Amino acid sequence: MPHEIATAFWTLAPGQGALRQEPLARPGPGEVAVRTLYSGISRGTEALVFEGRVPESEWQRMRAPFQAGDFPGPVKYGYISVGVVEAGEPSLLGREVFCLYPHQDRYVVPADAVTPLPEGLPAARAVLSANMETAINAVWDAAPGVGDRIAVVGAGVVGALAAWMCAAMPGTRVELVDVMPGRSALAEALGLDFSLPDSARRENDLVIHASGQAEGLRLALSLSGSQAKVVEMSWFGSAEVVLPLGEAFHSRRLTLQASQVGHLPPERATRWDYRRRLALALDLLRDPRLDALISGESDFNELPALMPRLAAGGGDVLCHRLRYPNPS
Repeated sequence: MPHEIATAFWTLAPGQGALRQEPLARPGPGEVAVRTLYSGISRGTEALVFEGRVPESEWQRMRAPFQAGDFPGPVKYGYISVGVVEAGEPSLLGREVFCLYPHQDRYVVPADAVTPLPEGLPAARAVLSANMETAINAVWDAAPGVGDRIAVVGAGVVGALAAWMCAAMPGTRVELVDVMPGRSALAEALGLDFSLPDSARRENDLVIHASGQAEGLRLALSLSGSQAKVVEMSWFGSAEVVLPLGEAFHSRRLTLQASQVGHLPPERATRWDYRRRLALALDLLRDPRLDALISGESDFNELPALMPRLAAGGGDVLCHRLRYPNPS
């Protein structure tokens, strides 16, 4: 039986991408064929991949579940895909699903690699799923307490989601901090306080850093109260970061803790798995206020020209959504 054809986005060399066609087999036993409705660009990580800035030491740890090719390229990379099952496992036929798949219009994967969207979650908003999982892990690592004063430095998608979850705990005072004044509108949409760095509240019980900038991490340390915890969510790739670990870092007994979505926190690893965490992320995304985190939408076929602009873009980019052609 002849193969069908799928179209996927590939990073060919640093700063250069293209759409490539590839054969697509029919699903076998235990597999599903998915037609993509939307995919999302995780700008921070995908910019590092697109610009060839993934350090060689991380080439294996950074591999996405259905990545093709190798760093620095050519590589097919991505992990935010929402589509509809068109063939394969009967129980999933016609279901809208999330999958950790690169930017591709159609694909075949094992049935257990897709997660059906819960009732009440639009497919267009489900592109925030991977970011929500990252934010969940960060909040688990941060372990906010009732009544805590909390600062989140960096009002990108992950930082905003982490702040939104922290604010749901009774008595907390959460401030979203960013260098861009325009992010105050995002904070307002999510019901959060907002501040520019110079006027941010000091002496916090907990600070989460998610700006992706060394200056942001230095600010996070300065906003911490005595014996507070700073949770570092940013990944700097091959860049080195200089921090003021002299001064009052030791006398204030600060804790600097890494958070990374690839591993569950030890205290949850015996009871949680990645599927349970994803199910939680999808359930939390049913809140329509989170549509404020989608900063733009483009056609999938525009991605080769769009990706250089997104990678070079600053804080104006939140989650950029790609829509795929509807064959009907």
